[in-house]
Amino acid sequence: MKLKLFQVDAFASKLFSGNPAAVVPLTKWLDDELMLSIAAENNLSETAFFVEEGDEYSIRWFTPEVEINLCGHATLASAHVLFNYLNYSRSKIIFNSMSGKLSVEKKENDILALNFPSLKPELILPVDEISKGLGAVPKEFLKSIDYFLVFENEEEILSINPDFNILKNIQTRGFIVTAKGNNSDFVSRFFAPGAGVNEDPVTGSAHSQLIPYWSEKLNKNDLYAIQLSKRKGELFCSQLNDRVEIAGKSVTYLIGEIEGLKNL
Repeated sequence: MKLKLFQVDAFASKLFSGNPAAVVPLTKWLDDELMLSIAAENNLSETAFFVEEGDEYSIRWFTPEVEINLCGHATLASAHVLFNYLNYSRSKIIFNSMSGKLSVEKKENDILALNFPSLKPELILPVDEISKGLGAVPKEFLKSIDYFLVFENEEEILSINPDFNILKNIQTRGFIVTAKGNNSDFVSRFFAPGAGVNEDPVTGSAHSQLIPYWSEKLNKNDLYAIQLSKRKGELFCSQLNDRVEIAGKSVTYLIGEIEGLKNL
């Protein structure tokens, strides 16, 4: 058995930027253990697997260590593969996932737009262990599916140097740090050491939480965001009632095949 493998830089307009994701199209689901092994071998923040189901697709995402229930950049990468290599002819793709129905729509100028649930974070009491792990004290502590830490400015976000040994022992999917941007509406970084990803380059699912927060704070529905990882990524965002739109470009890095599975 051979499987096609695509590696795509998502939320990027040029190679070696944005967030690399592996995409493995399937005709039927593999065993969970095998999908996790493939994701570990790829050693990217996420590997997406999808299976066609009538006019829609079922999608799952794996880090090198665990399956997760929502991933933006690997969904964008999967849509990029379907539109460009698997002869998908409609303008919108529907994915069914553990987080419900998600869609990706083709826009002008090679932009793809994710439609995800809006996951507004709520204020919580300060957590001293998080401040210790970040090496910095946020001005606001919030939580949605991740801890959501607000800082004063972009420079503070850039200067954060986490102690991942501390953060990985705090029970959560990940940690979002964010502030108003100098040349964007807001900036962010995302850390998920408990899932085997110390810092994720560009995190679509984090923006499901960032968009409703900053839309309310800035009193605007359309937002331009930058994730300040080393690779960086730019996202064009919109608040849509109980949904958010997270848009960006994607670039193909490689196309190959997974061999050797017949020997397992």
